[in-house]
Amino acid sequence: MLKSSLTPIFSIFPPKPNHPRLLRRAISSNLNPTPTVRQNDSPNIFTAPQLAPTSAYIHLPFCRKRCYYCDFPIVALGSHSPTQTDDDPRISNYIQLLLREINASKVNFNSHPPLETVFFGGGTPSLVPPRLVSSILDLLRVKFGVTSDAEISMEMDPGTFDVRQMEELMELGVNRVSLGVQAFQQELLKACGRAHGVKEVYEAIEMVKSCGVENWSLDLISSLPNQTPHMWEESLRLTIEAQPNHVSVYDLQVEQGTKFGTLYTPGEFPLPSDVQSADFYRMASRMLSGAGYDHYEISSYCRDGFKCKHNFTYWENKPFYGFGLGSASFVSGMRFSRPKKMRGYIDFVQSLENGTTDYTMNTNTDVKDLASDVVMLSLRTARGLDLKSFRLAFGNSVVASLCEAYKSYVESGHVLCLNEQRTILTVDEYSALLLNEDDIGQGLAYIRLSDPDGFLLSNELISTAFGVIAP
Repeated sequence: MLKSSLTPIFSIFPPKPNHPRLLRRAISSNLNPTPTVRQNDSPNIFTAPQLAPTSAYIHLPFCRKRCYYCDFPIVALGSHSPTQTDDDPRISNYIQLLLREINASKVNFNSHPPLETVFFGGGTPSLVPPRLVSSILDLLRVKFGVTSDAEISMEMDPGTFDVRQMEELMELGVNRVSLGVQAFQQELLKACGRAHGVKEVYEAIEMVKSCGVENWSLDLISSLPNQTPHMWEESLRLTIEAQPNHVSVYDLQVEQGTKFGTLYTPGEFPLPSDVQSADFYRMASRMLSGAGYDHYEISSYCRDGFKCKHNFTYWENKPFYGFGLGSASFVSGMRFSRPKKMRGYIDFVQSLENGTTDYTMNTNTDVKDLASDVVMLSLRTARGLDLKSFRLAFGNSVVASLCEAYKSYVESGHVLCLNEQRTILTVDEYSALLLNEDDIGQGLAYIRLSDPDGFLLSNELISTAFGVIAP
C-alpha cells in the first residue's frame, strides 16, 4: 500500500556514507563497545534490541493492481476481483505459507512478553477475508500471546471492503485502520494507477466512521504528477473535514523498476520541482497543525492520544517480528529481510521448517551501525534524540562532536536544542555549552529537527550525523 512499514521508514533517508572531512575525532575508540553494569539495570540503547519483540508486522501482499509508484512485493489479483475473495487460492495458499513461517519461527528468549502491537501491511490487507485474518491472529496468540489492549492495525483501500467485513475485522480485534486515500482528485488517482476512485474514497470514509472505528488514519501522497498547489490544498482540506484522528503524509518517491521510474525524472515536469515539493510539505504542516493535529513524526500527524504505537517500535529502535513475503525483522540485534519473490519465500519457509535457517541466532551488534540507526530514527520524531541515553551508550566525545557538527544548523534554525524541561535553548546558550563537554552533558538533553524546515533538510542533517559517527 504505502510506505508505512520498516523498509519505507529508511527509504527517505540517505545511505550511511563516509565523510572524511567531518570531525574524524568523533569516534572509533570513543564509542563504548559494551554497556556498563549500571546501564544494564534497565532497557537502554544497547540492551533494548536484545529483548523479546512485542510487535509484529504481517505482510499481506495482495492488490487488485500495481500502482505506478509501487515497488513493494505484491501479488496483483486483477482489477475486477470481487470485494470478497474467499475462494481465491492465491490468497488461501499464501496464508497457509505465512502460518507455516510463524509456526516454524524460533523464540530464543528466556521470557517473552505478549505482543502489544500487530500491523497488517501490504499490499492491500483488506482484500484478505476476515476468516483468514482470524487464523493469523489465532496463531500469534498461541505462539507469542497478544495483550488484551493490543493495537491491531490494518491497511485498507477504498473499494476493497464493506460494512460487514469491517465489523467482522473489528470483532477479531482489529482496532486501528490506515485508509489509503492518497488523493481526492479523480485525475490524480487515475494518473498514479490507483484501483479506486473518489466515489469509493467517500464511501470508505463513511463506512469506517459508521462502524465506530475511532482510531483511524487517512493516508495522502504529495508531489504526484501534475499535482497543483490547489489540488494539494483541497486534499488537505477534505482530509481535515473527514476528521480522522491520524493523518500520514508521504512525499512521492520515484523508484527504479516502477512505471513512474520509467516515465518520470524526480524534480522535472510533470512532477513538481524540489521547491514545489517543499512547499507542499510546508502546507501540510501548516494546515494540519492549524486544525489541531500534532506533527509528531516527519510524515505523521495525530490528535491527542492517537499516535501509531506500532510505528514507535521502529522509531525507538526496538525489536520486532516481521512475517510474510519481503518483510523485515529486527530480532536479537539483527535486521533480516525475507525474499521478495514468492518462489524464494517458499524456499525460505521450507528451510525454516527444516532448521537450516535461523535468523535469530546472530547477536553481534555493530556499534557504529547502532549509533547511526538511533540518530536516524530519533530525528524522525518531534521528541528528537535523547542525548542522555545516547551519551551513556556511546560516550561524551561523540555527543560533543555531533553538537559541534550541528552548530551552523542550530544557528539557521533547522536544529533545535532542548534542556531537560524541553525548553528550547537560544543560540548563545547553545554556543556557550560547546566550550566544555561536561557543560553539554549538564545543559543539553535533546536535539530535534524544526518543523517544517528542519524535517525538510533531514537528508543532509542525517548525513552529517553519519559522518560524525562513522567517518
